Amino acid sequence: MDSSAANSNGPPTPGGRIEPPPPPLSFVNLMALERLDDPNNRPDGDNEKIEKFRSLATPYTPVTGPRVFGGHIYAQSAYAASKTVKRGFVIHNISGSFIRQGRNYTPFAYTVRHIRDGRNYCVRAVDARQKGKICFSCICSFKRAERQTPFRHQPAPAQETYRAILDRKRPEDHPLSPCIDVDWWMQQVEEGSVSEQIFPGLYARKADMKGYNETDDVKKNPEKYRQLMIYCLRGSPDESAAVSADNTGLKEKDKSGEYDNLYACAHLYASDKNSLFLAARALGHQTYSAMASLSLTVIFHEHGEALRMIDWDAESQQKDEPSSRKWFIQEAWTPRSGDNRVVHESRLWSPDGTLLATTLQDGQLRLHEREGKL
Repeated sequence: MDSSAANSNGPPTPGGRIEPPPPPLSFVNLMALERLDDPNNRPDGDNEKIEKFRSLATPYTPVTGPRVFGGHIYAQSAYAASKTVKRGFVIHNISGSFIRQGRNYTPFAYTVRHIRDGRNYCVRAVDARQKGKICFSCICSFKRAERQTPFRHQPAPAQETYRAILDRKRPEDHPLSPCIDVDWWMQQVEEGSVSEQIFPGLYARKADMKGYNETDDVKKNPEKYRQLMIYCLRGSPDESAAVSADNTGLKEKDKSGEYDNLYACAHLYASDKNSLFLAARALGHQTYSAMASLSLTVIFHEHGEALRMIDWDAESQQKDEPSSRKWFIQEAWTPRSGDNRVVHESRLWSPDGTLLATTLQDGQLRLHEREGKL
């Protein structure tokens, strides 16, 4: 079993001793792809160029079973597309539809179709398949850096709006974001009847918003419910042998934008964690008969330093890290529900309060018969 799906205890050895689980995958290893075609092939006539890839790592499963985390296929589709664009183009928009539930026992095959290659923008269409059937389909747009324009605005950053909550603890001291953000699951974890799966690729923590969300005003107006997740990169963005021991080469490559698309995909991966559970919790539903993502759109407003996930000006606090991690914040809420569906929106904030990205997700939510005739 891959470490991304490991329980808190490893498999027993022949002598009966329980081995500790392997360490969770770094994000770069979680996203690893194998090319399945010759990149030098050119289409004939007016046909669009197509490039193909296959996943190498087992994706994260929130609970024991075959169903995989939707954020994996979302982020890896964008990562596959990033392998087909010229240097300097960084993803700024991805909109996709979840068609079939992915399974963790079969690699994903990604078909990337070239739609347009322009001076400042290029577009790719990606289909993710398992056993020949499309599980997810999306359009990815990439953008080259341009000279800044004189207009710019954004709302007040989460660091300012929720300062009283965030300043109580250091980012790394907030509790881990659970596999399933519902009370019955967390109670079973506390009782020891189930085990949390290790979340690979990122460190994800959840701010305690009970005091904010348990007011009468929020209970009467679910759209005012807020959830804050604090996250950072797990591992190095480059674990190849070519990186020097003192990280000099890594720093140079990072500053040059070498890993910007990988970082963008890490933010995409984070944006989908426990997303629809927020909507159910805001509406006061702890159980339901069905929940699933239907579509997800993420727009990046910033590239460059705001996107990057290593703080080279700070000293490393972990032996296995290239330098100190940057902690980002996802501020999330649900503005609308109805027709057996819920909407999840969020803003991704850089550590300095820059609005990095906006997300919009359409999800299915069906209640049990006793909770409503659906």
